[in-house]
Amino acid sequence: MAKLKGIGLLTAVVMVAFSANSLLNRAALLDGGMGPSAFSLIRVGAGVLTLLILLALRDKTLPKPMALNLPAVAGLSAYMLGFSFAYVSMDAGLGALILFGGVQITMFAGALKAGERPPVNRWLGVLISLGGLAYLVWPSDEITLSGSAFALMSLAALGWGAYSLIGRGVSDPLQATAWNFAYSLPVMALAWLALGTGEPVSQHGILLAIASGAIASGLGYALWYSVLPNLGTTVAGLAQLSVPAIALALGAVFLGEAITLHALLAAGMILGGIAFGIARLR
Repeated sequence: MAKLKGIGLLTAVVMVAFSANSLLNRAALLDGGMGPSAFSLIRVGAGVLTLLILLALRDKTLPKPMALNLPAVAGLSAYMLGFSFAYVSMDAGLGALILFGGVQITMFAGALKAGERPPVNRWLGVLISLGGLAYLVWPSDEITLSGSAFALMSLAALGWGAYSLIGRGVSDPLQATAWNFAYSLPVMALAWLALGTGEPVSQHGILLAIASGAIASGLGYALWYSVLPNLGTTVAGLAQLSVPAIALALGAVFLGEAITLHALLAAGMILGGIAFGIARLR
């Protein structure tokens, strides 16, 4: 029981870190004078530096490179770039709802492919949550959502879902996260050279990108890889749907983003689906 509570607490910490990434990214683009590819490059660079330092301190030696895990790096890179570019024209909370709705679909599909047989309540929880996501993106006078932003965040969801699925089999979460970030860094640099050399960069935006990369991403993702083996794939997918509600609240408090009735109802359906899906039914 104590172990389960500990895993639950660590999972909650990770969800807050994931929410912070949405807030920091949107704040950097909105008020920090940063472009999306510059933000991604600095974010990943800060994550690499932080993780390699932690790895060196832990092992008391210079980190030895791991073999390239191409699917993991591709998933991480797709998430990083899709995430940042989508937030050019999307609120933090709305983006998180789309991102983690897509992540749930990806991880649930991965679980089925791997042979997991979720119980009935988990199926119903997924359907309720996806119903909330569908309601969110349904045309409404309260919410304006561009097709390109939705497509970019969907790409990010596919990348993050794949990255999380790969993380289930990782034996050393800190090392795996450090080198996945390191191998993703050249991809971010190429994206910046191709798309972002004319983007604005500011000191405030750089600080937000560093906070996102070093703390919310680097440390948050290493912690996520450490708890994933203790969570079933479908539970992990459902748990991540708590992020949008946290991001909606933080976006309203710190960025002044409006919380519409439409978004609240969608968030309620999504969170209700999570609660039902992970409940232990007698």
